[in-house]
Amino acid sequence: MRRSAAAGTAGDRHWRGSARLAVGCALLFGALSFLVDWDAGTLTGARALLWAALAAAVGVVLLPQRVSAGPGWLAVRTPWRRRVVRTDALTAVRQYDGVSSHLVLRDVHGHRLELDPRILAANPLLWHELDTGVRRSLERGTLRRGADVLDRLGHRIDGEAAEGVLRASGLS
Repeated sequence: MRRSAAAGTAGDRHWRGSARLAVGCALLFGALSFLVDWDAGTLTGARALLWAALAAAVGVVLLPQRVSAGPGWLAVRTPWRRRVVRTDALTAVRQYDGVSSHLVLRDVHGHRLELDPRILAANPLLWHELDTGVRRSLERGTLRRGADVLDRLGHRIDGEAAEGVLRASGLS
């Protein structure tokens, strides 16, 4: 068995597939751009560099966030930066719904992190690490806003998990 993360950490188990899809889309965009330009007879060295740069930009834009968690922390890494919050020292949690629903977590150290709640629903180990940290924040009294948001999210995740178990067992 191959380990990609340090011991005691959980990661998004669907990230590699999403990253492969992003790279595939970028390569397809680049290849089609080259072919259309070549077929038109207008492909030059400068235009080839332009298409390669645009294909790389498409790949970077489509590359998903990489989420990982461990005891007391949650991290989101993008191509530009890595953001980490202490889940055992959260002060506020907000959920913004709409076209792209996302959670915003803040800790006592002033760190802020945004992530898609579907990542937590699809990865029970990430959800467990976040939930454990939130319980510690509640015990310590640092989490003043947003406990109800995580409670609703937890009920939704648990409901989806129970529904999946029933579906897999043929009872639903």
